[in-house]
Amino acid sequence: MFDTIVNVINQIDKMVWGWWMILLFLGTHIFMTVRTGFIQRKIGKAIRLSVTKDPDAEGEVSQFGALTTALASTIGTGNIIGVGTAVALGGPGAVFWCWITGVFGIATKYSESLIAVKYRVKTKDGRMQGGAMYALERGLNMKWLGMIFAFLAGFASFGIGCATQVNAIATVCEENLHIAPALVGIVVAALTALVIFGGIRSIANVCEKLVPFMAAFYILGCVIILGLNFDFIIPAIKTICRLAFTPGAAAGGLVGRGIMMAMQYGIARGLFSNESGLGSAPIAAAAAQTRNPVRQALVSSTGTFWDTVVVCLMTGLVLVTSIMKNPSIDMSNITDGGILTTLAFQQIPVLGPFILVVGIISFAYSTVLGWAYYGERCVEYFAGKAGLIPYRVVYIIVAAVAPVVSLNLVWTVADILNALMAIPNLVAVLLLSNVIVKETKKYINDLDKKDDTPVEVIDR
Repeated sequence: MFDTIVNVINQIDKMVWGWWMILLFLGTHIFMTVRTGFIQRKIGKAIRLSVTKDPDAEGEVSQFGALTTALASTIGTGNIIGVGTAVALGGPGAVFWCWITGVFGIATKYSESLIAVKYRVKTKDGRMQGGAMYALERGLNMKWLGMIFAFLAGFASFGIGCATQVNAIATVCEENLHIAPALVGIVVAALTALVIFGGIRSIANVCEKLVPFMAAFYILGCVIILGLNFDFIIPAIKTICRLAFTPGAAAGGLVGRGIMMAMQYGIARGLFSNESGLGSAPIAAAAAQTRNPVRQALVSSTGTFWDTVVVCLMTGLVLVTSIMKNPSIDMSNITDGGILTTLAFQQIPVLGPFILVVGIISFAYSTVLGWAYYGERCVEYFAGKAGLIPYRVVYIIVAAVAPVVSLNLVWTVADILNALMAIPNLVAVLLLSNVIVKETKKYINDLDKKDDTPVEVIDR
C-alpha cells in the first residue's frame, strides 16, 4: 500500500514538473523581460541600492535586510548539489541553461517583488504583510487563490525549507565530521528556535551577517579552485557552450546529452535554485523600508543575479574544470548530483572538502531561517496570528527529527507543493503585468521619488 502511494506521488511530481511547468516559468521570465524593457540592464544600479538604507520609508527591516532574508532561502543546497545534479543528468551544457534561466529570471523576481510591495498591508501592531496572497486579494480580487497560495507555501516550508535542508546538514556533518545525525538535528532545532521566535527583525539581523559571509567564503573558495584549474577554464566554457546545443563527448568523460536533456535539467535546477516565480522572496521584500515599489523590486531582483548568475555559474565551472582535469572521476557511473559534487571538490586536497562542508552547512541553515519567515507569513494569512506559535513549534520539531527519517518522500511532496504554489504567483504576475509596467515607468528614472499612498492597516 505504501509503495503504491509513493509511486502515485512520484508520478504526480513528474507531471507537475514536466515541460509545461518549465515553459510556464521560462515563458514568464521572457515575457516580463520584454514588458519591463529588459530590466536586467539596471542590475548595477540595483546592487548599489541594495546596500543603501532608506530609513525614512515605511517598513520593518532595511532593504538589505529584506534582500539577505530572501537570499538566505534561495542560496541553498541547490546552488551546490543542484548544479551537480544538472551536470550529472543533463551534461555540462545544463550549466549554460541554468545560467540563462537566472538572467531572464531577474525580470520575474523584479515583477513579483514589485506587486508584493505595492499591495502590502500593515497590522495594527506595525508588522508589514505582503506577497502573492495579498497581490491576488487586493490587486485582482481573488482572495480564494491567495488562500490556496498561502496554504501550499505554508506546508511547503516544512519540506523544502526545513526537513531537506537539515537532513543535508546532518549528512555532511556525519560523513565529514563524524557527528551523529540526531545531535545535529537537536542543535539546528535549538539555534533555529532562538532566531525565529524573534520575528522578521531577528531573522533579518542574522541573515544580514550570515549571508554575505557564506556567499563570499564560497565564492572565494571557488575562485581558488578555479585558479588551481586555470588551464581548464577556457576549455570548460567552450565545452559548456558547445554541449548546451549538441550531443558529444569532452575531456574527463564529460558527455553532452543533447539540447533537450541539457535544457530540461539546466532550466529545472536553475528555477529550483533562484526561486524566481515561486512567490517566496516577495514575502520578505514586502517587509522592507522603501520609498516606492520599484526601488525594492530592483533590490530583490539582485537575489536572482547573485544566486544563479554568480554562485551557480561558479559551482558549474568548478565541477566541469575539476572533472576535465581529473580523469579518475568516472562520469559514466554517476547520476547523483551530491556524489558528483563531492568527488569534484575532493580533487582539491583539504581546501575542496572544507569549502564544500562549510558551504552546505551555512547555505542549508540560512534556508531554514528564510523559509521559516515565509511559512509564518503564509500561515498568518490563512489561520490568523493564533497560528504562529503552533507553526513555529512544529517547524522546530521537524528540524529536530529531519536527520533521522527518510526524506525521499518528503522531498517529492515538497517539490509538488512548490510547483503548485508557483501557479497562483505567476497568475498574479501575468495578470498584473500592466500595473508592473505602469509603476516601472513612474519610478524607474526617479528612484528617490516617494510613493505617498498610505499602507492599509488590517485588523489581524
